[in-house]
This record gives sequence, structure tokens and C-alpha cells, in this order.
Amino acid sequence: MSKVVEGLCYSEDHEWVKAEGDVAVIGISDFAQKELGDITYADLPGEGDEFAAGDEFGALESVKASSELLCPVSGVVVEVNADLEDSPEKINEDAYGAWIIKVRMSDPSELEALMDAQAYKEFTEK
Repeated sequence: MSKVVEGLCYSEDHEWVKAEGDVAVIGISDFAQKELGDITYADLPGEGDEFAAGDEFGALESVKASSELLCPVSGVVVEVNADLEDSPEKINEDAYGAWIIKVRMSDPSELEALMDAQAYKEFTEK
């Protein structure tokens, strides 16, 4: 059983979002990191890059697969977790502690389209 953290929003693409005011902290779920296996490389965007909800903002590569990262909300990247460039395995160690990017949201109401923890649990059990 994968860990699901209460209080976060989740996308159908297995990204999680923690809203901190108008900034969205974004990572991938425990379910996603388990599906990927040992993550060996993180392709990350740059600060100042702008994405619409659903846009690809990077990718994670593992021994099993490569997976696109899709931005669950629209906005501008204000911070990138640079630790992941040298140590992408931190996502496997703690999927909810190893955030990937922080985005200043242009439309915080987009969070309403995401799942809460209970809905995400049910989604991953299907």
C-alpha cells in the first residue's frame, strides 16, 4: 500500500501539490515513485519557466522507465529542488519530502480540479 498524505492535492498523473499561499509546492506521489522504481535522473525546468496546467515540466528516469512530469497548476517556476540533480534517489527515499518545483500559481482555483487524499487513494486502488 502506498502512502498518501492528508492535506495535499493530487493529480491523475500522480503529482502532489501543497499550496502555500499562492505558491504550489509540487512533487510526485509515493505510488508514482514505487511504480518508477529506482530513480536515476531528474530533468528539471529552470526558474522563471512558465507552464499551463497539464504541460510537461520535466521528466524522471529510472531503471525501469522514463516518466514525464506534468504541471498540475498553471504558473511560473519560482524554485527548483537542485538537490535532485545530484541525488534524484531522494524521491524514492521520501516522495513527500523531496519536492521537485515550486510554482507561483496564476490561477489558484485550479487546485479545485485536483483530488484530495481520499479520492486519490481510491483512484490508485482501481
